[in-house]
Amino acid sequence: MLAMDYRGPYRVRAVQKSDPQIEHPGDAIVRVTRSCICGSDLHLYHGLVPDTRVGTTFGHEFVGVVDAIGDGVQRLKVGDRVLVPFNVFCGSCFFCDKELYGNCHNTNPEATEVGGIYGYSHTAGGYDGGQAELVRVPMADVGPTVIPADIDEDDAVLLTDALPTGYQAAEMGDIREGDTVVVFGAGPVGIFAAKSAWLMGAGRVIVVDHVEYRLDFVRRYAQCEIINFKEVGDMALHIKKMTDWLGADVCIDAVGCEASGSVAQTLTGRYMKLQGGSATVLHWAINSVRKGGNVSIVGVYGPTFNAVPIGNALNKGLTLRMNQASVKRHLPRLIEHIQAGRINPKEIITHRVPLEEVSDAYHIFSSKLDQCIKTILIPPNAHQVRRLAASTLH
Repeated sequence: MLAMDYRGPYRVRAVQKSDPQIEHPGDAIVRVTRSCICGSDLHLYHGLVPDTRVGTTFGHEFVGVVDAIGDGVQRLKVGDRVLVPFNVFCGSCFFCDKELYGNCHNTNPEATEVGGIYGYSHTAGGYDGGQAELVRVPMADVGPTVIPADIDEDDAVLLTDALPTGYQAAEMGDIREGDTVVVFGAGPVGIFAAKSAWLMGAGRVIVVDHVEYRLDFVRRYAQCEIINFKEVGDMALHIKKMTDWLGADVCIDAVGCEASGSVAQTLTGRYMKLQGGSATVLHWAINSVRKGGNVSIVGVYGPTFNAVPIGNALNKGLTLRMNQASVKRHLPRLIEHIQAGRINPKEIITHRVPLEEVSDAYHIFSSKLDQCIKTILIPPNAHQVRRLAASTLH
């Protein structure tokens, strides 16, 4: 099969690899029809995630058609069109029972904090990802969701991570009717967090970034206010000026470890690696939110020390919530929102690139070229696979 192959920082290629095999009776093999490049994939691409091994296939956002199933799989059949949440989870442990699928206790032997994640290094379990023609999906009876007939594949692939993560970011902010919400980051997750904030009753939504075309996009897509932080001196002071000197009710960090905006944070976090990434946005969020407010964190950080103003959070009486999104928990509500026309995820897709050109796709996305917001990778013969799935259903 053709698959993306990691060769080291900033070096990826499309190469021929061995097809994945059924290794356990609960496995399925999915023939991919759409996969995405995620902003968190760039942390791997840039060499910032520990134990990202040469030869790894990235990709935790993918949809496709079930190509084969193990003897123990009961809820799927060959030919089913499925979306696969980025979480690899067992569905039966203490955490899965609480619908904390991102914290599954049984799918990542490398850590006790996070469950398995497709295509996200051996730090997240060592599972190969979906930027390939085929992918092995373990515990296939609990992870994959059959895509409703009226949901487009381009919408479905954004239900595997980006939209649920943005939605959970807003949910963790405990937004009340009329709240002012500030979202740091105008990438796909930040865009969906802004859109979701309106669905949860926000009275005002402000998005902060420094890339003008991304700010223009989120202003149109999410009907929000925007701030270019390069035009602002003190971010907390600026937010307080905009909010009658109180601060925002909710601040959302949708950026993580590669945040720009502070020379010291970039130097110590991104280059010297003295902390688990640049904590610029964490500082902005904690210092910009009002006393007694909420900070929601979905931006990815490394597992090591971060210089965070925890004293400020204590003195202000803040609530901080953060986690990997538990995708499966959000799917029923998000599918309902799409079907009702309240949100159209595929409108954020700007680039559709053949899997064979994955190296160029990463370069465009990483360097923010060609006004790129979200990139979809299309494997060879994806159209034939969709026709096969449709004929199987009939």
